Amino acid sequence: MAPGNLTQLTEFILIGVSDLPELQIPLFLVFLLIYGLTVMGNLGFITLTSVDSILQTPMYFFLRHLAIINFSNLTIIAPKMLVNFLRSEKTSLYFECATQLGGFLVFIVAEVFMLAVMAYDRYVAICNPLLYMVVVSLRFCLLLVSLTYFYGFCTAIVVTPCVFSVYYCSSNVINHFYCDTMPLLTLSCSDTYIPETVVFISAASNIVFSMTVVLVSYFNIVWSILRMRSSEGRKKAFSTCASHMMAVTVFYGTLLFMYLQPQTNYSLDTDKMASVFYTLVIPMLNPMIYSLRNKEVKAALRRFMTNPCYSFRSM
Repeated sequence: MAPGNLTQLTEFILIGVSDLPELQIPLFLVFLLIYGLTVMGNLGFITLTSVDSILQTPMYFFLRHLAIINFSNLTIIAPKMLVNFLRSEKTSLYFECATQLGGFLVFIVAEVFMLAVMAYDRYVAICNPLLYMVVVSLRFCLLLVSLTYFYGFCTAIVVTPCVFSVYYCSSNVINHFYCDTMPLLTLSCSDTYIPETVVFISAASNIVFSMTVVLVSYFNIVWSILRMRSSEGRKKAFSTCASHMMAVTVFYGTLLFMYLQPQTNYSLDTDKMASVFYTLVIPMLNPMIYSLRNKEVKAALRRFMTNPCYSFRSM
């Protein structure tokens, strides 16, 4: 069909997590609880690592920005999703959908690379402890975090216009709870080869590069730990990395499941369930993963609860 004969859509309809009417209220309550826990957990972690003078180290600086990323991504997706549970017409305007996709891409890409930055931070801390504060200086931390956000922004301004450059003229019903790349492209009535290629190259390069940094960092970390003579030193080193390794495994495992499955097995329903996990569940789990296993964070929380005004010195 020639582009001149196409009528571009002005709005989309989001099916949501489920289109069954009897499940809307129960799902609303479940995801409202998840949203509340995630907001409290991430904002609490941001506050604690900002005001506690003991937590002013590069590791907690990166963790604070991971919490900011998780909170931001959740805020882009969850409020609209929760409102749609209570609405009969789950519409999203064309430009509203494009804005949501762009915001999502900024922070999901930033999260991918923030986890890689944190792996490098742990590598320097364990393999070069004497040079740690020299290598991972405040300026270097700010540079890494800035590049992470900048790269996420660059990805968004390349991929989003590419996805919305195609024509949407037949169905406007998106089988998803937010505006994502593949559910949108499946609705197009024009050739999607170029945007699909751009999305694939972007996702594959981001995952491969960041995972390479993570794997190389942890290979050197494990090798360095195994060479330690002190069992206490090995235990402390493993404890330092355990939370990050757990978070990385869960996050990358979900992404690999989504993007590396054969095209013949691809399903929008499977994609939707995986998206629920890495956009809603993982941001809720991250503050727990990094707090419950961390003695410094638990001690800082006790100090904060005892005297909230004891220190407001930040990095």
